[in-house]
Amino acid sequence: MAKHLTFGSLRDKLSSSFSSLPDSRQTVKTEYSVHDVLMSGFACMYFQDPSLLGFQKSLQDEQHKNNLQTLFKVEKIPESTQIRTIIDTVKSENFRPIFKDYFSRLQRGKYLSSYQIFPELYICSIDGTQYFHSEEINCTHCLKATAKDGRISYTHKVLQAAIMHPDKKQVIPLMPEEIGNTDGNKKQDCEINAGKRLIKAIKKDHPRLGLIITGDDLYSKQPFITDVLEQEMHYIFVAKPSDHKYLMDWIAAYDKDEINRLEIADNKGKIHVYEWMNNVPLNGGNDTIYVNFFAYQQKVKDKDGKENIVYRGSWVTDLEVTLNNVRKLVKGGRCRWKIENECFNTLKNQGYHIEHNYGHGEENLCFNFFLLTLLAFYFHQIFELTCKTYQECRKKFGSKQRMWETLRSYIRLLVFETWEHLLDFALTPTKYKISCVSAG
Repeated sequence: MAKHLTFGSLRDKLSSSFSSLPDSRQTVKTEYSVHDVLMSGFACMYFQDPSLLGFQKSLQDEQHKNNLQTLFKVEKIPESTQIRTIIDTVKSENFRPIFKDYFSRLQRGKYLSSYQIFPELYICSIDGTQYFHSEEINCTHCLKATAKDGRISYTHKVLQAAIMHPDKKQVIPLMPEEIGNTDGNKKQDCEINAGKRLIKAIKKDHPRLGLIITGDDLYSKQPFITDVLEQEMHYIFVAKPSDHKYLMDWIAAYDKDEINRLEIADNKGKIHVYEWMNNVPLNGGNDTIYVNFFAYQQKVKDKDGKENIVYRGSWVTDLEVTLNNVRKLVKGGRCRWKIENECFNTLKNQGYHIEHNYGHGEENLCFNFFLLTLLAFYFHQIFELTCKTYQECRKKFGSKQRMWETLRSYIRLLVFETWEHLLDFALTPTKYKISCVSAG
């Protein structure tokens, strides 16, 4: 494992970034540093344990040492109320350089080269998700919706971007864009507007990175496609027939033998049908842009030999579709689901509790907690890619849930000097004497 991708190196970057943040509080009134507050919040997300601080305070009282100190460089464990108060005031943009740095580290270690779907081109999927909802708690950034019965609800949403590959489970998150109102905005923010901000920010953060932006049907409209092309990016967007009637009618007007077609039967009884046509108008406007269209169907035969369609999809892209690349383009188009399955589903249902209300705040608390959780997820994705000991732990415990339950149980009782020591202890606890890992 490359030294710059170890837990200690990644943590040191996080620690130094948090230490450099400005603190507008009066020095005489500050009991906890911004660094200790943010690192403590991150530690809770890292171990997926809101009660982590209480257990570490108990360790400190008993053994005069704790895992927040050894693993996360926290000098003084803050109170939960102080964590919420201080994190609320931290500007969320301060997290952006951290995401950039970790991405550069993966590039430097050559771990991203296998993510290229075409030479020098990476799939970057974008999708929105909600991570806060209430009918009472709200702030100036909340999105506001009024139901038919007059009830008002408040939500926080985010537009996430992530590098992914059809054949890889790990996704690499980029700095997300908050879908939220700003002071004085009467018009609600929306996913498309956030998307326009996001692709500009990605281009600024990674100006030389070759990207294919993928997304659902929301994005396959001319204004957004134009914005993507202006950022010198490529795209593969879902094009639902119901939302692109002009495009579908245009293609349907051709004879069947004029539409490119590839049909393949595999050894599992599935039939894969690919169709495509290049240089077709996206809509009926006088200034319409021309796109390249491709579609895919997966069929299986029932016991009577009848073919049944089990999946169908269609997309538009600026990349020329050919016999040689159509299968890979379909994989790229379908790959966008990974941001839902491997990212959002993991964050919501596999221990990260991204929808848990750790605190809402008045300024940035809600989004900052999302970012701290996403950074914890980023650490774990990096270790799944690069760390042999972490991979062995995942294999030993069988599930992420069981592994993290075990790690949490150890750090509640014992103090570990390093993350690697904790993992090694989890793998083979019988080879250690308790006094070797305990600070007591």
